[in-house]
Amino acid sequence: MKKAKEKGAAIRKIESSAVVRAVRDGLVNIIPVLIIGAFALILNYFPVKGYQSFITTFAGGFLSKLFTMVNSATFGPLAVYMTVSISRAYMAIKDDGKISPFGAITASLISFFILAGAYIEDTIKEIDNVKVLEKEGFRLGNMGPKAMFLALITGLGASAAYLALSRFLRGKRRILFSSGANRVFNNMLSTMFPIVIVVGAVAVINLAVIRIFDVGSFRELLIKFSSWLFSFGEVGFIKGFCFVLLSSVLWMFGIHGSDTLEDVMSKYFTPGIKENMDAVAAGGKPTVILTKQFFDCFVLMGGCGATICLLIAIVIFSRNRARRGLAYTAAFPMIFNINELMVFGIPIVFNPIMLIPFLTVPLVCFSTSYIALSTGIVPLITHEVEWTTPIILGGYSATGSVAGALLQVFNVILGVLIYMPFVKLLDKRAEAEAQRSFKAFLDFFKANESALAGKKLTDLEGEKGEFAKGLSAEIMHSIKTGDVTLAYQPQYGYDGKCMGAEALLRFIHPVHGVIYPPLVIKLAEDGDFLFELEAAVVKRVLSDREEVYVRFGDGIKLSFNVTGKTVVTEKFLSLLQQINAETPFEGKNLCVEVTEQAALAFDDTTRNAFEQIRKMGLLLAIDDFSMGQTSLNYLKENMFDIIKLDGSLVKGLSSHANCKEIIQSIVSLSSALGLTVLAEFVETEWDKETLHELGCDYYQGYLYSPAVYLEK
Repeated sequence: MKKAKEKGAAIRKIESSAVVRAVRDGLVNIIPVLIIGAFALILNYFPVKGYQSFITTFAGGFLSKLFTMVNSATFGPLAVYMTVSISRAYMAIKDDGKISPFGAITASLISFFILAGAYIEDTIKEIDNVKVLEKEGFRLGNMGPKAMFLALITGLGASAAYLALSRFLRGKRRILFSSGANRVFNNMLSTMFPIVIVVGAVAVINLAVIRIFDVGSFRELLIKFSSWLFSFGEVGFIKGFCFVLLSSVLWMFGIHGSDTLEDVMSKYFTPGIKENMDAVAAGGKPTVILTKQFFDCFVLMGGCGATICLLIAIVIFSRNRARRGLAYTAAFPMIFNINELMVFGIPIVFNPIMLIPFLTVPLVCFSTSYIALSTGIVPLITHEVEWTTPIILGGYSATGSVAGALLQVFNVILGVLIYMPFVKLLDKRAEAEAQRSFKAFLDFFKANESALAGKKLTDLEGEKGEFAKGLSAEIMHSIKTGDVTLAYQPQYGYDGKCMGAEALLRFIHPVHGVIYPPLVIKLAEDGDFLFELEAAVVKRVLSDREEVYVRFGDGIKLSFNVTGKTVVTEKFLSLLQQINAETPFEGKNLCVEVTEQAALAFDDTTRNAFEQIRKMGLLLAIDDFSMGQTSLNYLKENMFDIIKLDGSLVKGLSSHANCKEIIQSIVSLSSALGLTVLAEFVETEWDKETLHELGCDYYQGYLYSPAVYLEK
């Protein structure tokens, strides 16, 4: 147990580090770019001949050009988007709000362009024996998915350096201020020194790399290094295995492994399909096992990590509603092997739990596929297939055999079985984290319940605000689906006979259990669906009525709670009138119990509302009645039929002598006015007998029964 806790704490420490959070948040923030680019790619290369013919010929190829344009504008400079996003995320986490994040983003972008070699160069070319000076344009190709690793380095590194320098120079910025200039201009000047220093250092590093390693830029050094890693040995099982492993490892750090290693793929594996096709055309047999289509069809199913297997495992085995929702959302692009939504949404990046299956599944798929093709169980690949081709169709098209499709199915089943225990572990860990977050949130709410009365919980910053939004959405969903649960607490007379029951709202969360009712009401109020919640309660009470009578006795008084803010509204009165028109309340012994006394005003609106409620045949009760001026006004106005004593008065009977005097006064006043007094929180015989001596003979509390659920 101790080791498990230490392991969990270590994982939380890793995941809560600024670097990991910045990378994750940065990747999540560019999901819209990825989705737009992915769908443009799918629409442009949808693997159906008739469709391809249509988009390339309709209106002169308008649709194909449109999809290409969108894809180029999203995936073309993808690393630029990532640099900006990671820098912004890092500053949001690390900055104290006193340093401009724009300066960090600027420093990161300039650093990225320098290291990527995206700058303009003058070159001299000889054309027809004449030397011509040419200026090479901005290199968009240097800024796409292949440069994701560089984007990660510069987004984090340049931002961290800028932040450190800005803090160091914070007290020395006055020399940069321009007298008479506006605040924006002076803030701009304050960013100059840190940006200049960071950019200058990066430029020096890049020039040093160019001179020492004889490359065009730092980015080219990274590409050469990856190519050098695969320069040893023949193209076979070991090289392919290492390619899959490194590609998956890069993905774990938020780097697009397949694109980063594209030069390796182009040099060692892409030519294989042409060799096989040429051999077949010449009447011979194909000989090359490892081709680009081999990886696309049998290893990278659903994208890197064979995440189509993860998708299926989540749909079948996960109990986490949010994760299943993500899986359903990501399903369509993943059919076409585009998995960014899944990878960044779970997230897999920097996720220690997902490390093992994300690395293992593609390696297992690679090994089984290599064995199947090398032994002849599945024919070698002899047809070019787009990487966006869905499984089964891809395996069949690449090999020209049903065996290819069956191999894909076999690999998917293996992958699902490997991912399964880790999906369950994710669920278990998510539940533990949710419980921890919920406890902290609930403790915060209970400790500040009064202070939060005028604030929206969903507007709170950080984890608390996010938790409130999530819980609010779940409550709203339960209302829409009619999943409103009530418990009923019986009320007894001194003679031991059940005389009533109060319906109590119980929102039962699948992970956290019963949610503290005042929190549910607060979230409903903040989310502007309090009426919908209370309307659902009223309808459930009426549908449960016969079962309540069976449980507690015919003809008992059945009460349901409504807040003071709702009970006087036209919407609520209209609801009661509609129900009354269908099934009259008269003679049903139903009671509306009003909570939140402070929300009631002694005006014509309130009096009119209560008068209408009584005319419909409903009783009125006031909750938490005490001897305050507001409560006494209720007696004067003769608004209610039943008075429920403030629970603190009953609880204080044994420790505060004044409580007896107050209760006795309330009972005397109520008796004179013909009102019934009911005491809550009656837990012992002593409580009951003491209240009886004071003139109160109706009780509700644990002495008789807690709130109970009806048997279904």
